[in-house]
Amino acid sequence: MHTAFFLLLGSSLARFLMRHPGEPRTPWIIALAVSLALLYVLGPTVGARPTAPRRLIWLSLVVAVWVVIVILAPSFAWCAVPLFYTGLRTLPPRAALFLVAVLTAFVVVAQLQLAGAFDPILLFAPPAWAAVAAAVFLYMQRQAARQRELIDDLIRTRRELAATERREGTLAERQRLSMEIHDTLAQGLSSQQMLLQAADRVWDTDPAKARTHVRTAESITEHGLAEARRFVQDLAPADLADGGGVAQALRALAERESERESGAGLTVRFHAEGTPPPLPDRVSSALLRIAQGALANVREHADATTAALTLTFLDDQVVLDVADDGRGFTPPTAAGTGTGVRGHGLPAIRARARQLGGTLTIESAPGEGAVLSVSIPLTPLIPLTPLEAQ
Repeated sequence: MHTAFFLLLGSSLARFLMRHPGEPRTPWIIALAVSLALLYVLGPTVGARPTAPRRLIWLSLVVAVWVVIVILAPSFAWCAVPLFYTGLRTLPPRAALFLVAVLTAFVVVAQLQLAGAFDPILLFAPPAWAAVAAAVFLYMQRQAARQRELIDDLIRTRRELAATERREGTLAERQRLSMEIHDTLAQGLSSQQMLLQAADRVWDTDPAKARTHVRTAESITEHGLAEARRFVQDLAPADLADGGGVAQALRALAERESERESGAGLTVRFHAEGTPPPLPDRVSSALLRIAQGALANVREHADATTAALTLTFLDDQVVLDVADDGRGFTPPTAAGTGTGVRGHGLPAIRARARQLGGTLTIESAPGEGAVLSVSIPLTPLIPLTPLEAQ
């Protein structure tokens, strides 16, 4: 539009000089044309806000100079076309349409004056062209406003989604940390409490057995301290820190549980089947935590004498079975807990398995012991969230 304005202004001035050379009004026409060009150039420097008083004053001066030059030289009337869009950009819609109508009327009068006779096309063509130009501009302006609103909505939605994901990530991380604490520090503290209480009961009658309980509690404390330090560093299980693999870690867990429960008569055995493939750290860690949580439930609720950990490596999955000969219980459903189940053990195990795309199966009945089976697919594994990956 800027280019069109200067082309029309220059063409109108050239036409006037060619048609009316040497007339007394020529200097005035040249001066007015130069003034109009300078005023138009000053437009971008007076402010871009449509309601700014300086821009309204500028538009008024441009229109006034154009009206004067059209009265003196009707051939400058076609410079009104770019001024249509200047008015539409600067003024509110109603005021802009009024200005377009006024400019169109001047164009019609000027063209009829140049023709020297009545011509219907000169009477109706300029208004039609102005109406089309105004309609197109207003439609584009509405579409641009709608697009800006859509972009704002998109940005707002993305921010809300990001905030929601952060909240969900925070909740998931809290849940993961609670499971880690339950399966490590809380279990160790529970075992220490039981051993120290047992030592206190036989302190006077059987000092040797009491010392054995105290030494076992000390061993559990040492392992718990290692777990706590590892927990602070990178949340990896201490049994996996030496790189021996999940089978070795589960075997060490079984031996440690048997030693700590020697006074209570619980024996934990471990057996592995199949060739162990390289497992991701998160799978190994989850299997060890699941075993720790399951054995904690056996100690606290099952009243069992024997428990067995079985780790089976298949082509497409790894399966961990935890069986005991205890009192049994009514298995809980996925949506809630069943009779006789309390605490965080089974929900934590189910959550760990679900995070890795695995499943938890429980077979038990009152008086018949229990078998807990967790199957985790080796490929493909569900991607971790950014917080879980940390």
